[in-house]
Amino acid sequence: MTREETRLRPVDLARLAGISAQQVRNYADAGVLPQAPRSPAGYRTFDGRHRRALLTYRVLVRGYGWETGRRIMQAVHAEDVPRALALVDAAHAALHDQRLSLRAAGEALESVAVQAPDAAAAPRPALRIGEMAAHLGVRASALRVWESAGLLTPRRDPATGYRSYGPADLRDARMISMLRQGRYPMPQIRQILDGLRRTGSSDALRAAIAQRQAELTRRAAAMLEGASVLHHYLSGDEIPASPS
Repeated sequence: MTREETRLRPVDLARLAGISAQQVRNYADAGVLPQAPRSPAGYRTFDGRHRRALLTYRVLVRGYGWETGRRIMQAVHAEDVPRALALVDAAHAALHDQRLSLRAAGEALESVAVQAPDAAAAPRPALRIGEMAAHLGVRASALRVWESAGLLTPRRDPATGYRSYGPADLRDARMISMLRQGRYPMPQIRQILDGLRRTGSSDALRAAIAQRQAELTRRAAAMLEGASVLHHYLSGDEIPASPS
């Protein structure tokens, strides 16, 4: 019996990937693995192709994520290779767009960060929350969330209690909006703003952008590895060993 024909149990595949036997069954039900025939007793029987499919999927998810990796494998096992490759292409295109957006955001943020608060000219000396939201193109609820997270500290009108946003608030809100679009977490944004307010330095901003660039580079390398493993799987070749 060849290695491809060797019968494997769910627990055998589970040990190989460091997951549970139930997860292997879930992968089979979801189409991540090829269809598995049933034994006369009703048990699923797996073989070398299922082992290769599982290894391929586990490598794919490192770069493409669980959802896209699942859809790629489902397309392959539905014998729709063009769709699988289209998903790969779309993921690479999206990563490239993220790189371009990060570069543009970095340049814009640097420009905003070096502005003195009074240089961030507002249409009026002070803005209320609705006006501020409209000026930034965000919802008023977003401004409230940012305030609750300690990112914004607008003044309050002593008589009415209404929020009042000045030029410094506008500058900070612009930066927050750009960073949130780049999927930066609130704690990291707070560090950037604290450093800017305390010292006038945008070093934390540069560090955050550099960190995001490094993350995109790591993901690009993982996608390259995933595409290579997928090619081996489609060709029927043995899956090369990959670091976990």
